[in-house]
Amino acid sequence: MAAPDKVAFITGAAGAIGSATALRLAQDGYALALADMGAPAAGSDLPEGLVLDLDVRSGDQVRAAVERTLATYGRIDVLVNVAGITSFGSAQQLAEAEWQRVLDINLSGTFRCCQAVLPAMKTQGRGRIVNLGSVLGKNGGNARPWVDAGEQKASGNVAYGVSKAGVHAMTAYLAREVASLGITVNAVAPGPVASAMTTALPPAIKSMIPVGRMGTPQDVAALIAFLASDAAGFITGETIDVNGGMWCD
Repeated sequence: MAAPDKVAFITGAAGAIGSATALRLAQDGYALALADMGAPAAGSDLPEGLVLDLDVRSGDQVRAAVERTLATYGRIDVLVNVAGITSFGSAQQLAEAEWQRVLDINLSGTFRCCQAVLPAMKTQGRGRIVNLGSVLGKNGGNARPWVDAGEQKASGNVAYGVSKAGVHAMTAYLAREVASLGITVNAVAPGPVASAMTTALPPAIKSMIPVGRMGTPQDVAALIAFLASDAAGFITGETIDVNGGMWCD
C-alpha cells in the first residue's frame, strides 16, 4: 500500500462532532487515525481508519497514539482535538474534583495532543491543528438564572466555560509559536449542537439562536475541514464561531 498523501488524527472521534469530522475529512481524501476512549469501531458512523483507544488525560497514551499513527502512516498533517466532556450546574455546588476533571480533559488533554504532534509537523514543515472551543468560553454561559433559576442546572457550568476559554487562549499562543514552521493553529467555537451532549438544554436557551435552529455536527465539521485545507494557510491563531448568530465578536 502506498503511503497516504495526507493524514488526520482526530480525538473524540466516536462522538457526534468527531464522527462528522472524520466522514468529512475522509471525503477530502485523508487517511484517518480515529482516537477515543474505548477504541471506536469503524462502522456506520465512522469511516475506515487506524482505531486508537485513547484517554487524553494520560500523556503516555497520547504519545503512544501519535507514535503508532506515525508508524502506520508515516506522517500527521492535521490534528483535530474534539475530545471533551460537558459539566453542568452552579459554581456554588461545583465540586473541586469535577473542576479538575473537566480542565484535565478539555484543556490539558488538548494541550497534550498538540504538544505530541508538533515534532512530526515541524519535521514535515507543514501542519494544521484545529481545537474545539465553545461559545461558552466567550459568553459567560447560556443560562439566565436571573430569569429562571432552573436553567443553570441544565446548562454548561463555569468549569466547562473556563476549560474552553483556556483552549481559545492556548490556540493563540501556539499559533504564534509555530507559525514560522509552517504550522497553523486555530479553534472552532460551536454554539449549541444537536447531540447527546445537549439533550438537557432548556428550550428557552434553544430559542435564543437567531437562525432558528440548533447547529449540526456537519456545520462544525465543514469549518474544521476548511481550516485543515490549503485554502486556510493564511489563517492562524483564530477562534472562529459557528453558532447561528447566538454570539458575535
